[in-house]
Amino acid sequence: MAQPDPQHTHIGRRTFGIGVAAASLAAAIGTTAPAASAATARRRPVSFDDTTLWDNTVDPLESYHVHGLTVLPDDTILVATEGRHEVCDAGPRDLLVRRSHDGGDTWEQTQTLVASVGGQSWGNPAFVVDRTTGGIFLFYMLSVRLPENTGCSGDIGDLYMISSADGGRTWSEPREMSGLFDHFPYDWALHGPGPGHGIQLDNGRLLLNCSHRRVIIGNTVEQRYYGVASIYSDDHGETWQTTSEVPVSVDYPINEARVVQRSDGTVLVNGRAASGGNRQRIVSVSADRGLTWSPPRLDGSTGTFNAVDASLLRYTGGPGTSEVDRVLFSRPDSPVRTNLTVSVSYDEAHSFRYSRVINEGRSYYSELARLSDGTILLVYGCDGDNPSFPRRVAVCRFSLEWLTHGRDGLHKGPRYDERLVDLSTGAYASGGTMSTVADPVARGGSRAVFTPDRTGAHVEYTVDVRRSGSYELLLRYFRAAAGGLVTVTVNGRRPRTAVLDTTADRADGYDIAQLGTVDLKAGRHRIRFTASGAGRGGGTLVSLDALSLIDAPSQADVRDEVVVDNDELGYEVAGGAWSAGTSVAGYRGGNYRSAPAGAGERVVRWRLVVPHDGDYEVQVSHTAHENRASNAPFTITHAGGTSVVRVDQRVPGVTEPRGGSWVSLGTYRMAEGLTTIELSNAADGVVIADAVRLLR
Repeated sequence: MAQPDPQHTHIGRRTFGIGVAAASLAAAIGTTAPAASAATARRRPVSFDDTTLWDNTVDPLESYHVHGLTVLPDDTILVATEGRHEVCDAGPRDLLVRRSHDGGDTWEQTQTLVASVGGQSWGNPAFVVDRTTGGIFLFYMLSVRLPENTGCSGDIGDLYMISSADGGRTWSEPREMSGLFDHFPYDWALHGPGPGHGIQLDNGRLLLNCSHRRVIIGNTVEQRYYGVASIYSDDHGETWQTTSEVPVSVDYPINEARVVQRSDGTVLVNGRAASGGNRQRIVSVSADRGLTWSPPRLDGSTGTFNAVDASLLRYTGGPGTSEVDRVLFSRPDSPVRTNLTVSVSYDEAHSFRYSRVINEGRSYYSELARLSDGTILLVYGCDGDNPSFPRRVAVCRFSLEWLTHGRDGLHKGPRYDERLVDLSTGAYASGGTMSTVADPVARGGSRAVFTPDRTGAHVEYTVDVRRSGSYELLLRYFRAAAGGLVTVTVNGRRPRTAVLDTTADRADGYDIAQLGTVDLKAGRHRIRFTASGAGRGGGTLVSLDALSLIDAPSQADVRDEVVVDNDELGYEVAGGAWSAGTSVAGYRGGNYRSAPAGAGERVVRWRLVVPHDGDYEVQVSHTAHENRASNAPFTITHAGGTSVVRVDQRVPGVTEPRGGSWVSLGTYRMAEGLTTIELSNAADGVVIADAVRLLR
């Protein structure tokens, strides 16, 4: 998909001036902004500041990781975290909390809510707040390792809950909730709430996602049956029941997740892939307020990034309100845990328009909330040298204006208008057949599938534009294993991004493409999708969901690049053996590949999609070391033929927050469609194959 283009601004611990005005209260339960406390009402909202809550170089425990966050109706903030006695997911862990009564200006000292006794491992804090009664529920898990487990992840996890009726000042005795999930047929043994927060729906229902899996011992990753089945309460937390599970599939190993209710009343679950790596998110939709769930899909709305816990928050709008619909999302926008970024969506999390980097360095789990004046709260792990666990846990506050660089605000709004064209209907097919597939994850509940009978076959839509103007075109399409190349034209002309590969990467799912801005006069226009060749998986199918015509004064944040890493769709070994490595830093993603010096018998190839005819800079990433080749040969295919560029891989390239050590191979005229870049071991040292990208 087209990635957000973060503006790399280093953020330190500092405070800025005002930037947020008070927001109106939403009408629906669960999306209502907290009522302002006297302290918050007097406080001038900040544009950005950052406060350290825990730091393992100052505080007594080894690590602080995995967080829960909530804002109460009076703007009291509660932040919970795991206080780890060891840097280990199943070692001794306390549950800690800090509280602020003045909107985050000051914080009470750390309070231990649940202490580890005899090595007990308490984890996964997740808050649920009933905004009708003011009741607070904190769910968590007791993790246990089987004796034969020599790793650092628990096998068994029982669910517990404590509650508070006085704003978190005092808490009830723990309530054990084991047995809730015994009726599921997967032999799930570990039940992890959240983490983060649950929500209250428009009908008052309390809903919290819970992730599950089998024991580690004796089961491969595929055999652990990772899945999500939530819990809910319809009686203000007196009793809790389980929802149905998101249909369990080894292709969609959904794990830590968040839920949000959309303005149409449906509920979206958005979760990480438990198997790790550089992955898209896994999503499912419920049409009955969380009781049952659709088959899962991959979702490219937030891009591809490290499989890590990320936060999703209804900021404004929702069922029964007249406010602008805004959903926020936070994650480390990188193949590794760096570059923490927050984005805002105006179309119910089908796409995210504006983004801002919060922390370029090491970034880990994060959690979002908001105060009654619209101030956004973000708790996140950061800093340190450990790639998996943070040195520090911080909470930052910022305004919507700050997040969007002034392109949106609670008073002025984003001035965003979307005309949605449902592509599941109304098509004219030439040279193939059309069918419709029902899918709750599609924007209109179904999508079109075009089966071409030849290259050049096409499907065409007529779109009626009511008002002349410039429109951004945002395409939501389906990626399948049998997906092919598709070329888009508008009234016979190619937009800025004209060619897409709809081949699935790992599993089927939805993705988005910013096609560019076009000038359209009032009247009828032809949008054509042509099957222009086989995709990188060899298929030719074209499946389409929706096309958005967007009228907004500011362009969306788009990272105008095409990247293929050595473990992603488009990378292939064309000859010989290439070993995976991680010992030398500077690579993008999870590893790099290497081959010893030779005569060219070992070859790798990157196949990249050129979105439009034009000039592109070709860059490659490698890890530098003295044993590397001084003349690693890259062969670039371009519109004028082929060129060979040799790279001295003993010398590092330019590093970036999102990973990689990049070297330019020059700028070339490229023809739209698939192009290739090859690397062989015909060199005088070890040759490194990492990532390749095209920059316009």
